[in-house]
Amino acid sequence: MMTQSPLDERRRKIKFRAWRRGFREMDLLMGSFADAHLPGMSEDDLSEFERLLSTPDWEVYAWLIGQKEVPGNYRSALLQRMMEFRYEAHAG
Repeated sequence: MMTQSPLDERRRKIKFRAWRRGFREMDLLMGSFADAHLPGMSEDDLSEFERLLSTPDWEVYAWLIGQKEVPGNYRSALLQRMMEFRYEAHAG
């Protein structure tokens, strides 16, 4: 039996958290993004995603839907990819 690497285990835990946010829209946004992007994320991206998962959902949601401007300390390539992912998912 193969054992998971610490990085695989970390990704598994992040994916679990991403799908259990507390309200459906965030479950879908964070969970779908995790499904699509977690396997290729660098350790820095994983850390940034964990930081977003630790931020109140309503704040992150407001940023993702363009309701509030993203504070400078949260602006990142990862959050930008999440915003683009959200628009691609809702374009169809």
